[in-house]
Amino acid sequence: MKVLVTGGAGFIGGHVVDQLVEQGAEVVVLDSLVAHDAPPDLPDGVDLRVADLRDADAVARAAGDVDAVCHQAARVGLGIDLGDIAGYVSDNDLGTAVLLRALWRRRFAGRLVVASSMVVYGEGRYSCSRDGAVAPGPRSVADLDAGRFEPPCPRCGAQLSWEQVDEDAPPDPHNVYAATKLHTEHLAFAYGRETGAAVCALRYHNVYGPRMPRDTPYAGVASIFRSALARGEAPRVFEDGGQLRDFVHVRDVARANVLALGSGWSGALNVASGEPHPILDLATALSAAFGAGSPRPVVTGEYRLGDVRHVVASPGRAADHLGFTARVPFAAGVAEFAHAPLRARSPHGPLPLAVGGRPRPDPRWTGSTALGGD
Repeated sequence: MKVLVTGGAGFIGGHVVDQLVEQGAEVVVLDSLVAHDAPPDLPDGVDLRVADLRDADAVARAAGDVDAVCHQAARVGLGIDLGDIAGYVSDNDLGTAVLLRALWRRRFAGRLVVASSMVVYGEGRYSCSRDGAVAPGPRSVADLDAGRFEPPCPRCGAQLSWEQVDEDAPPDPHNVYAATKLHTEHLAFAYGRETGAAVCALRYHNVYGPRMPRDTPYAGVASIFRSALARGEAPRVFEDGGQLRDFVHVRDVARANVLALGSGWSGALNVASGEPHPILDLATALSAAFGAGSPRPVVTGEYRLGDVRHVVASPGRAADHLGFTARVPFAAGVAEFAHAPLRARSPHGPLPLAVGGRPRPDPRWTGSTALGGD
């Protein structure tokens, strides 16, 4: 099988390429390399094409005779403010459209797997003991300043209980990046309906592991904490550290992609471990694994308006349709990650997390990807 992997030199895409090559696939990688400070370390025999996904000629050549496509390329993170909206839409929406047009022109009806994200859900799923399933409204500044981080029931004000989010939950993208990931899904599924191609969208939850970009908040909270420890600094944990996330190891995410490429099932699937952990647990485990004398996490009480409190995935559908369940346990994965090689930092550089003594929201940090998505 010959597979095109867009973004195949990146964090997740690179692990997908590794596993495809191990299984004997012929792999073409299309990557602009704009987020790399050094040449990518790809397996021998991989056909690397350095080009922007919006370059129609380059995309057409790369996709010319492949049997399957694994679309990982995207601009990630949340940008600086809405001034970045055109860049995100151009890279993610237009880039996907150029890829799909190239596939349509060669009448491609093979397997198409696209990378999506938990951010399409927005806030997680909640229930109230009195009012049942509810969608919490935005958390108020007054509540956050007072340390009341749990979202209340919008009807009666009672504390809510979190529940697992399954793929039938209504999308609620909270930022431009999330909107482009959802649109990537829509475009890909439209392609599938028009051509009969089997299309699978994988909604990654908090991915971590070797070769994450370092020293950049675009990479997610695991990389932020790990980079702080490498500098001899304590990981700074916002709110009270009780925010729940599903941390899934990159090798498991790559395996989900390989399984999806070998499956004929179409639709959206969560890619998650099924075992949520508080953010503070991640920081504590990383600090302990980093070595004796490493600084312990500091819970700051700071917050970012727009961050969601809990996003916990239901992994059942991926197990049913792909046979996928995560294999890397949280403790073992974090212990490995504490000493695993990271990729050189992105050209964006680090961003400030807070200004002054009072917690202050930063427009670059509005949304759940501030705590790590794809």
